[in-house]
Amino acid sequence: MTVVHADQQQLQHFEQACKDAGLKITHQRLEIYREVLAARDHPSAEALYKRLKKRLPSLSLDTVYRTLGTFDELKLVHRVETLESQARYEAFGSRHHHFLCKHCGNLVDFTWQDFDGVQLPEHLSSIGTVDRANVVVHGTCAACVSSDQRS
Repeated sequence: MTVVHADQQQLQHFEQACKDAGLKITHQRLEIYREVLAARDHPSAEALYKRLKKRLPSLSLDTVYRTLGTFDELKLVHRVETLESQARYEAFGSRHHHFLCKHCGNLVDFTWQDFDGVQLPEHLSSIGTVDRANVVVHGTCAACVSSDQRS
């Protein structure tokens, strides 16, 4: 499946999810979702705002935050938890995990079939239901390691 076709399917899913939730598909909502969908760098709300402000001069940072919160509730975007104070966002796609560089903040997707195949502990059912399980691996990316070695 091509990226363009996958993005088109996600846009159709976005439209249907909004309709199902009784949420009007405004130009700002659509542009925010498209920007998250196109981004490969897991942008923060602030980064999205800066990118979109040029195209949408009336957009406010508060609107971006509220819209991302709504999209997260509708499971249209995934909020990636980091050690930073800023959450980072991505559109839901194929199952994957994240590597976060503690030096440069680069956030990279990776797959891990062994982890995905592990059964969660049975006692979790007495705690509650699990919606999803993913890993954020913290470390130093190869570029930062190389840079440190040159210093």
